[in-house]
Amino acid sequence: MPGVVYVVDDDASFRTAIERRLKNAGYEVVAYPSAQRLLDNLPDESRPSCILLDVQIPGLSGPDLQARLSDLDSILPIVFLTGHGDIPTTVQTIKAGAQDFLTKPVSSDQLLGAVERALANYQTVRDRRGRLDIQRALIASLTPRERQVFELVVRGKINKQIAAQLGTTERTIKAHRHKVMEKMKVQTLAELVSTAERLGMFEMTNKNRG
Repeated sequence: MPGVVYVVDDDASFRTAIERRLKNAGYEVVAYPSAQRLLDNLPDESRPSCILLDVQIPGLSGPDLQARLSDLDSILPIVFLTGHGDIPTTVQTIKAGAQDFLTKPVSSDQLLGAVERALANYQTVRDRRGRLDIQRALIASLTPRERQVFELVVRGKINKQIAAQLGTTERTIKAHRHKVMEKMKVQTLAELVSTAERLGMFEMTNKNRG
């Protein structure tokens, strides 16, 4: 699978060796000697890409860069590389969404396998985000009243309950409900609930209640 691999490591000889291996395997490589340098030149996320990131880099550390990229809503998978097998750091970075954690020296099979998995994951996440963007656009097309009906329907309220809560008739709610299904391009209540879940609507309501 072709793609771009961003290598971030302060060891020049290691960068050169990794770059050679990846280029021989057909990947485009962009190498940086520091995490800050990558932050200053943010990768183009429209292309299949991943980041090979050293844990211990002078200045901004690997896990620090991971946190910064997460704040920027980056979708690029990160494969960590370390010369020091450190279980707490491994657990921390994996929990924070790292794709993989490799210990130096890394074999070509390990390296290329990790990159291949990371790029496959990039495509999965990109596709999912694309679908979410479409669903967000659809939900934005709802009127304020349709949005209210949507939120009550996916929480299991029946038309009669929604009508009472919104101070209108069941017939009106039925019409709104039909319009919501039409605009959200779904056929069933299950699909509507699934859409609301993917958009994080239940979490937002729980936070508002808290």
